[in-house]
Amino acid sequence: MFRSGPMANKQVVLTVYSREGCHLCDEMLEEIQALPARTQFSLEIVDVDGDDELRQRFDTLVPVLMGEEGEICHYFLDHAAVNAYLGNIR
Repeated sequence: MFRSGPMANKQVVLTVYSREGCHLCDEMLEEIQALPARTQFSLEIVDVDGDDELRQRFDTLVPVLMGEEGEICHYFLDHAAVNAYLGNIR
């Protein structure tokens, strides 16, 4: 992806809050990893069960995809929301 202007060197980070044994989490991660190469970002995967506060916050919502500004989507990958988010930070 080509970027110019003040955001040119900004590293885009997406975070997926998930848990082990969650089929929705596995599906979301597969879809994220299959996004076109032009949608460059780094992906952080956080197991909510490793932290009591995260478990309370995200317990019934996993998987949750977050960007810097907050939640992008949960349960299923919302391609339109992801594309809009990535398009707004370029």
